Amino acid sequence: MIHTNPISNEPLSSKPFMGLAHLMRMAISGRDLGPQAQELISRAKNDPDDANALLDLSILLQLTENREIAMNIQAEALALRQLFHLPAEKGPSTRLLAFCAPGDLMSNTPLECLIEHGDISLDLLYVSPHLPFPAQVPDHDVAIIAIAESDPNRPILNQIQPILENWPRPVINSPLKILNLARETAYTLLNDESRIAYPGTVRSRRADLERIGLNQGSPHDLMDTLEFPIIIRPIDSHAGKGLSKIADCLELDEYLKRMPQTEFYVSRFIDYSSADGLFRKFRIVLIEGKPYICHMAISEHWMVHYLNAGMSEHPERRLEEAKNMENFDEGFAQRHKEVFLRLNERINLDYFGIDCAETADGKLLIFEIASAMVVHSMDPEEQFGYKLPQMHKVYSAFRDLLIHTKSLRPSGLFSS
Repeated sequence: MIHTNPISNEPLSSKPFMGLAHLMRMAISGRDLGPQAQELISRAKNDPDDANALLDLSILLQLTENREIAMNIQAEALALRQLFHLPAEKGPSTRLLAFCAPGDLMSNTPLECLIEHGDISLDLLYVSPHLPFPAQVPDHDVAIIAIAESDPNRPILNQIQPILENWPRPVINSPLKILNLARETAYTLLNDESRIAYPGTVRSRRADLERIGLNQGSPHDLMDTLEFPIIIRPIDSHAGKGLSKIADCLELDEYLKRMPQTEFYVSRFIDYSSADGLFRKFRIVLIEGKPYICHMAISEHWMVHYLNAGMSEHPERRLEEAKNMENFDEGFAQRHKEVFLRLNERINLDYFGIDCAETADGKLLIFEIASAMVVHSMDPEEQFGYKLPQMHKVYSAFRDLLIHTKSLRPSGLFSS
């Protein structure tokens, strides 16, 4: 049995761990991150045991799109220490222990953004088959599985499931239920819900796709509901990397010549443009079953991401987003009330997010379901100040989840 005797949270160096929220806020504000990077490099050179500096440097390099170097530096940090501490700015009222996986910024729920400037202290404990599970962990009020579903993370989620089944503190989000968020698995959980448009997703080998690209087969060979146009992306890709809409065999052949990956997700394209020709995509988190809007992106292009949607350049789009946030509970959430109830029942996690839209016939079109979507309130306040009240609702609901979970008995948390 794993004991929860406290171990020291004191940093090995004299300077504390800054973490994702602090560095991300610097990056979004447009500050030059060069001086901060140099300071962290100097600290690491002067003190080879400064794991805080190394992990912060890894985060900073990821924010500046230097992933390969960042992952090497992260490995150095985790070889020194698996536990990193972020104290509460106020309090704390609750001590949160997060189980995390090595990897990039998509590998774990960005909890720091949810508890920033609050009264929750956070310990990040990194585990993997290559990082032995510690015999002791810090005492805590609540634990959370921050590890996202992905191919690299699947062994880790399976590894910790039996350890946490009898954990002596309440735990948020079951590892096995996070595994169900894989695109093809989530589809099987929801494809019988008539009010949800969730395009069938299949995991496809390169060789099978190459045959279709050479006009020696059709998308029906992969899944009987598939037909051109299709959406294709490499396994475990995020933020639109490698994501394309393919109209026919020739385009598929050309796509595969550009992409070296061996496996891809393929799904049917659903045109979700509105009457004005624009595409609207929502990011929503469900906390204890209640939906909260986090952003709404509006774009001329079907592949919508908030960063490329031009929200800063279009005040009318920001006005529409603000109205949707203000009226979300009476509007979007009410229109899809029954869908959110079914979605919460099928996914059965205390905290998760969806990227979604509305189809012309009023269905909820789901693009992705994940437990580690980035939500924050770091956009420039002079343009996006309307987001703050809504995001404070999200932060308050997450804090309430922690407080409520803290009062629960730990036994039976992962029962089906």
